[in-house]
Amino acid sequence: MSKTIAYIRVSSKGQNLDRQIEDMKNLGIEEKNIYCDKLSGKDFDRVRLFIC
Repeated sequence: MSKTIAYIRVSSKGQNLDRQIEDMKNLGIEEKNIYCDKLSGKDFDRVRLFIC
């Protein structure tokens, strides 16, 4: 059995992930398998990803 996961991001905390989350759900990806990132790509010192 395979599981599909998604990684979505925005580059600042002020931006919204909602449209990307909705697109992933429409592709059949379960919300528990969608991981989000709201930090700038220039900073590799991230605490961790979070489940949307």
